[in-house]
Amino acid sequence: MSAFPDSETHVPTLYASGLSRVQFAGLSTTLAVLGISTVWPTVVSLWTMWTTDGIKSIGMVIPLVSLILILRVWRSLGWEMEGSWWGLPILLVTMVAGRVQADANLVLVFSPQMSRVFPPAALVVLAYGAGIVLLFGGTRLFRAALFPILLLWFVNPIPHIFNLLVDLPLQRASAHIARAFAMDMGHSLTPDHLRLMFTPDFGMFIAPGCNGVRGSVTMGFIALIAGYLYRFRWYANGLVVMAAILLGYLFNLIRLCLLVVYYVVALHFTSLQDKAENADYLIGAALFLVATLLLFAAIHRLREASNPTVPQVSEVIPDESLGDAPRFRYARLAAMGGVVLLGLAGVARSESTIHSSATRAAGLEAKQFPQHIGSYTLVRTWNETLSTGPVVYVWAQYAPVNGGRSVAIGVSPVLGWHDPLICHSIRGENPLWQGELTVGTADVASTRFSSAFYNDGVSQYLEASTQCDGRSCGEFASERTHFGFVYSRPDPKSFLSDDPHRPIRVLLRAEMLDLVVSADTARVGLTQDLRAFLASVRLDDLTRQ
Repeated sequence: MSAFPDSETHVPTLYASGLSRVQFAGLSTTLAVLGISTVWPTVVSLWTMWTTDGIKSIGMVIPLVSLILILRVWRSLGWEMEGSWWGLPILLVTMVAGRVQADANLVLVFSPQMSRVFPPAALVVLAYGAGIVLLFGGTRLFRAALFPILLLWFVNPIPHIFNLLVDLPLQRASAHIARAFAMDMGHSLTPDHLRLMFTPDFGMFIAPGCNGVRGSVTMGFIALIAGYLYRFRWYANGLVVMAAILLGYLFNLIRLCLLVVYYVVALHFTSLQDKAENADYLIGAALFLVATLLLFAAIHRLREASNPTVPQVSEVIPDESLGDAPRFRYARLAAMGGVVLLGLAGVARSESTIHSSATRAAGLEAKQFPQHIGSYTLVRTWNETLSTGPVVYVWAQYAPVNGGRSVAIGVSPVLGWHDPLICHSIRGENPLWQGELTVGTADVASTRFSSAFYNDGVSQYLEASTQCDGRSCGEFASERTHFGFVYSRPDPKSFLSDDPHRPIRVLLRAEMLDLVVSADTARVGLTQDLRAFLASVRLDDLTRQ
């Protein structure tokens, strides 16, 4: 027996009393999920988009898929804990940018036909994900998980321009193909190109969701993620994604044709006519299942042909002696905990503001607009509401006593309501002209409005909007060469406290039913109408809280 002691028994276990890598990863993930409260306005806008637009609803699963893929990569690196402090400023900048956007309503105007909120929601989510990965996993994890990080850009899977250039043409093409199929079967249909009426009371409507875009986008994302997991080369992955999108659209055309067959059968069996909607769901689900199976069969064959020995993701055995010191890990956890507390406080503040908005809405609904404003007389009042119930504008229409065109003025009780340019753009209504309008009111020598002129085929109308914070009113639109900005200047105190002087949007509208008048002449005349009306308006009285 050796007289010397076994040296291995005296080697201390490093960091035995600290957090293990798995525990650190678990805490980091929990804080990352809670940290979405720091970008709560963005989360609310995305949730509204996902739950009201069926075509974009696939974006709802993107954050979850991205999180799972990032954790998968992190596990393959042995839950490496060499984080980077660069992630913290990215998170703070993201939080501030979201807050400024919520209060300043910054809109980028690329042309009278195209305007977008800045920063876009997808960019905010992408920056948040990148900051989290850098803070806890470091640059190595960031490089290894670049694909799932970039996947966060698709939380808005289909941009609005896609709806205009691809969605609507596909809708018309789908309707045309289904109509041609029905007519080939000997059935005459109504001339409405989006309705296939087999009888005056029985038929089908080719809605926007019937063009196959939703299924095609879903199939495309499945192929994209599968190509990443199976490590396809970029060109092979691109081909699979394109094939998946075309497969989804093809199967949607098959669904429409089978639905036409169902309607033809239902003409002879009247008991089936009230079950057409369920039949549509059943046919669509069955075809989508078949298309998914075919897609995965093709992916499996391509995987075997291109790379029969795809390396499996294996977990690296963590070496607790590597990585930064425990105190830095705890410091990063504490810093993220502080960010989370700021975010949760912001959410509580947002809920308080929503409650005050509801109170203000009730007050505005009960509040009577003055019967007379200068030489204008109140004609009628009404509320503009969303389908979900909240009042977004309280309107009053005034007509001049001596005759002439009336002017409508709306006050929004909803804090942070979107810019009218964006609301019109979402509905596919693009202005013929957009710019800044400076008008004198009864209480201020000059007030700046963001204005836009529209022609919807029924009337020509001019809208002018501004925001009032209890002290002043103004919304600014930069002179545009290639692009410009529309923004308001929020009260700096609103960023730090529950200051009651929160921005309230005011929207004015003057319209002309005569479409023979040229657009330039109509805009000049409507601008004069707004100036004449606003000269007697005290915006402070209408927006006082």
